[in-house]
Amino acid sequence: MTAALHWSYLAAAVCFILALRGLSGPRTARPGNLIGAFGMALALALTLSATHLSNLVLLIVAMAVGVAIGVPVARMVRMTAMPQMVAAFNGVGGGAAALVALADYIRSSNGVALSTGNRLAVMLGVVIGCISFAGSVVAFAKLQELITGRPIVYPGQQVINGLMGLAALALTVTAIIGAHVGLVAIVGLIALGLGVAVVMPIGGADVPVVISLLNSLTGLAVAASGFVLHNVVLIVAGTLVGASGTLLTRMMSQAMGRSLANIIFGAFGSVSAVAGADGAGGDRTVRSGTADDIGTLLAYSNRVIVVPGYGLAVAQAQHTIRELADLLESRGVEVIYAIHPVAGRMPGHMNVLLAEADVPYEQLKEMDEANPLLPNTDVALVVGANDVVNPAARDSPGSPIYGMPIINVDEAGNIIFLKRSMRPGFAGIDNELLYNAKTTLLFGDAKDSLSALVAAVKTA
Repeated sequence: MTAALHWSYLAAAVCFILALRGLSGPRTARPGNLIGAFGMALALALTLSATHLSNLVLLIVAMAVGVAIGVPVARMVRMTAMPQMVAAFNGVGGGAAALVALADYIRSSNGVALSTGNRLAVMLGVVIGCISFAGSVVAFAKLQELITGRPIVYPGQQVINGLMGLAALALTVTAIIGAHVGLVAIVGLIALGLGVAVVMPIGGADVPVVISLLNSLTGLAVAASGFVLHNVVLIVAGTLVGASGTLLTRMMSQAMGRSLANIIFGAFGSVSAVAGADGAGGDRTVRSGTADDIGTLLAYSNRVIVVPGYGLAVAQAQHTIRELADLLESRGVEVIYAIHPVAGRMPGHMNVLLAEADVPYEQLKEMDEANPLLPNTDVALVVGANDVVNPAARDSPGSPIYGMPIINVDEAGNIIFLKRSMRPGFAGIDNELLYNAKTTLLFGDAKDSLSALVAAVKTA
């Protein structure tokens, strides 16, 4: 490898580090993304020019196909489908890493020409990559509602998963000690099954955490492929993705008040006989209001805190909520957005959604910043969120979400819920807040309801 290529890889690695630094904040996310893309383009271009490649034309054709598919998909995807896209792209990355490791194993005389360390890297790439690929496919199917989003469980599931893991470990050690491509293929198949088996029991509000975990696994698979290919930039990029994904997964687990082991093995959301799960709420009644009454309440408030959720994304109402906020601010009302770490269907979903509508970054407050403001807030406006404001997480030890930190909207003077119906949230449990004496519900599509509120505030 030439000195120029070494320096280019170093420059690309620096770009990746700067990109992660930029992605840590909304203001710097866009330039950070561009820096990361430039670093990858630099590494790719110099690798193609400095390395002797016998299949250069085939590589260029493959890259062209990838660009032709990836660019339109990324540009045209709806905000509600963004989590599915992340899961799909992540799965492709894990699968590619596994195939690269397997191809190098076959090329090296079926592993005979590889050292023990390189065989270990190959096996790690195959196992982790296959688990990430299969798990991401299942996560995509759950999010896209191709299969049920509820946990899929059966008797003895954990025992079977454990046996599959032990089998994969034993065959991996055997393949490292004595090279045999057949063993590698069998390990890959077991890893695919393990990826499916591990993600199937996960459902409800745990999906964002699983996406983050699978992303970190893909990074580790890419790093292992970098060791196989002796490619420094792949090692650095994969390690950065793996480390950042692991930290994000840990942060999200803490935000839910649960351990990662409980999320992976707890089959959250499998509760049956949930109060109000049929959408009727038993014999209890709720208070509903009109857009005119709620608009007047908002117009004469001093502070309004908006709590966005997945329903806002489904209705594509981010621009309408921004219009309502601007209108309220023109009347002297302070508007703040309270963002829960696991609101939506993927990490940062609400931040991305509101950024698309050019919501000022200063108005976005994390949960820990927003909660102290709620006791002095006139109106908490909950738009499409449910589980992240459910008091059961704080007050009901028997609830499946007990212990998850929430946005304490029940401390506000008034609570306005924009909902399509009385159906429970993604976690599948009823929300006692809907029956609170301070709560008023405005039923309907979030975009239509917000448009009606805009008109009501204008005439208030």
